[in-house]
Amino acid sequence: MHSTIENSSRFKATVFHALADPIRLEIIEYLRDGEKCVCEIVPHLNLIQPLISRHLKILRDAGLVRCRKDGTKRMYSIVDQKICAVVDTLNRELLKTLSSEAFKSVTCK
Repeated sequence: MHSTIENSSRFKATVFHALADPIRLEIIEYLRDGEKCVCEIVPHLNLIQPLISRHLKILRDAGLVRCRKDGTKRMYSIVDQKICAVVDTLNRELLKTLSSEAFKSVTCK
């Protein structure tokens, strides 16, 4: 039982690590509306293709996005839209509260 809980916690940490980068969050946001080719993601984020591919691999390894080949193109999509709900829970009010607490902890002596 302890091993199952530990594995679950480790996998959750992997998912949160995958979401812990602004570029990867932008990719998730862009894929929210449906499947996109890498050739669409690159100009949207205005970054080079190898960097985008590296971030997509992290998202894939965490099980957040899937990839399929369409001829010479690689098409990416979100595995489950519920991940968008997780991202959306970090709404403006919660972010304001968290940033306020973070500021207090830095200034607390």
